[in-house]
Amino acid sequence: MAYRDLRAFIEKLEKEGELKRISVEVDPVLEIAEITDRVTRAGGPALLFEKPKGSNVPVLINMLGSKRRIELALEVDSVDDIAARIKGYLDFQSPQGFMEKLKMLPKLAEIGAFFPKTVKTGPCKQIIRKDKFSLAEFPILQCWPQDAGRFITWPLVITANPETQKRNVGVYRMQVYDERSTGMHWQTQKHGAEHFRRARSRHGEGKLEVAVAIGSDPVTCLSGILPIPPDMDEMMFAGFLRREPVEMVACETIDLEVPANAEIILEGYVQLDELRTEGPFGDHTGFYSLQGKFPVFHMTCITQRKNPIYLTTIVGPPPQEDFYMGHAVERIFLPVMKMQYPEITDISMPAEGIFHNLMIVAIRKSYPGHARKIMNAIWSLGQAMFTKVVVIVDHDVNVQDYREVVWKTLCAIDPERDVQFSLGPMDTLDHASRIQDFGSKMGIDATRKWPSEGFNRPWPDEIVMSAEVKQRVDALWSRLGLPPGATKE
Repeated sequence: MAYRDLRAFIEKLEKEGELKRISVEVDPVLEIAEITDRVTRAGGPALLFEKPKGSNVPVLINMLGSKRRIELALEVDSVDDIAARIKGYLDFQSPQGFMEKLKMLPKLAEIGAFFPKTVKTGPCKQIIRKDKFSLAEFPILQCWPQDAGRFITWPLVITANPETQKRNVGVYRMQVYDERSTGMHWQTQKHGAEHFRRARSRHGEGKLEVAVAIGSDPVTCLSGILPIPPDMDEMMFAGFLRREPVEMVACETIDLEVPANAEIILEGYVQLDELRTEGPFGDHTGFYSLQGKFPVFHMTCITQRKNPIYLTTIVGPPPQEDFYMGHAVERIFLPVMKMQYPEITDISMPAEGIFHNLMIVAIRKSYPGHARKIMNAIWSLGQAMFTKVVVIVDHDVNVQDYREVVWKTLCAIDPERDVQFSLGPMDTLDHASRIQDFGSKMGIDATRKWPSEGFNRPWPDEIVMSAEVKQRVDALWSRLGLPPGATKE
């Protein structure tokens, strides 16, 4: 069964030795972030700060900051198990005969079981406050010295498309301005920003209703960062991943639904004709994202559990917790990419590439210019459009081994011939682009070159010792007086 809520996952982490309770008073301003940064880099556990300074609400952080905790969250032995499950659905062909249609029924029934389920109430309604509430009650972090203040860093921000009423769930940082208002950092290309623009084009002024959920079961918490199509409900996909529907409950003051098992719900709206300076903020790039004008979220109500837990995360110089989440997303959605482009055999996004700066793609090359086709394909795929550098290698290069990638890429390229530049949308957080949201990208064709691509020299074989000699030397090794670790690579 799926985790019923955040608390059930905390129990699991504690049982597995993946959680450390901190009973010492620690300041949410900078101190929690510094402690977490050190623990994450050391491969340490999730942290539950039981006595954050100035608040009675405990802080959970680094919840998914390791490969093991991601697997525990998804309840799998490997993230590849989720990828295989998705592939099973993508490979499902339209049935031709009566017996094939019968075989399809269980899978159709399973799909139907994933849709969110509306319930009358839930734990997030244990306390309802429409007045006398304040964000100051919560231990919201300031993570880095030059941050503009405290930021909510793991909110599930829920809006509805004003034209279709379809729901979107995204994770957008929220700078706390005062007790009842925050910034809403909707980057230009995000779906929340699109809802804001559509509402403004229809009405010019007025409000767009917004709900914010903080702390839920781990898969629902992940739902806001999943790169799914804009018309697919994140809560439905969360149900698919957890194999149980996400229970949703109606808000008190706005016409939106929120996860019933959440720890804290913030209800409110953004004013369509109001923008305010937001930032700077120490971001996942390892640099501060600069000030900008963004919508303002005004709260109308807080609902919460009794004795809630405040879930948060920090971003900054990689690797941080977001790297492990991003890597899981990469593996989960690889089958989707392969379905569209079956020549892709594997991809990798190194931590130092901070998601949008570098993607390494292995392909089974079949025709001249194939690598350049895939470069352009990557730049047309959803959030992958922001990728600043795409490196295409042959299928026999292990893209998870960055030493091998660097070696074989540098040996395979003639820079003038094999580097391609393009202009297009850039991540809002890319401080090096010529203007915000727009700049250049680079593709590197590091595949073997063919005569049909104008390369008329021989391409040499890679140096590899024969298997027979390796076996003979393995048998001799114990008699040579050499370290045992040198027997094999």
